[in-house]
Amino acid sequence: MALDLSHLSPPRGSRQRHKRVGRGNASGRGTYSGRGLKGQRSRSGGRSGLKVRGMKARMQKIPKLRGFRSPYGKAAVVNVGELQKHFQDGQKVTPRALQQVGLTEAASAGTKILASGTLSKKLTIQDCAVSAAAKVKIEQAGGKVV
Repeated sequence: MALDLSHLSPPRGSRQRHKRVGRGNASGRGTYSGRGLKGQRSRSGGRSGLKVRGMKARMQKIPKLRGFRSPYGKAAVVNVGELQKHFQDGQKVTPRALQQVGLTEAASAGTKILASGTLSKKLTIQDCAVSAAAKVKIEQAGGKVV
């Protein structure tokens, strides 16, 4: 017998029957249909709010986040002085190269190069955002921003 989808069956005990409520007293779940007698929860549309007792008080005590949180995360920031330490003269600097050297993480949303520190190496910056002051320092050292 070949094993294919037509011969598969669900594992034993994996399927539970749906509880059929309100189908007469002979079914065992008639009259009040498991809802008890009167009250808000016996009616349709009842039972709103937090179900666990005391949960509302706990939820109110938790500190809430204020303001806007970007779903994209923050851009990784790298200073020109760190490029001086980690790259050789004439090398190409890309977000991937920065990640391999250990200056940024994979999850960061973009990379920006700032002007803190000094740069004397000729580097080519590619696919990175660059501040105006950093661009001046890179070009003074003989490098270029692509």
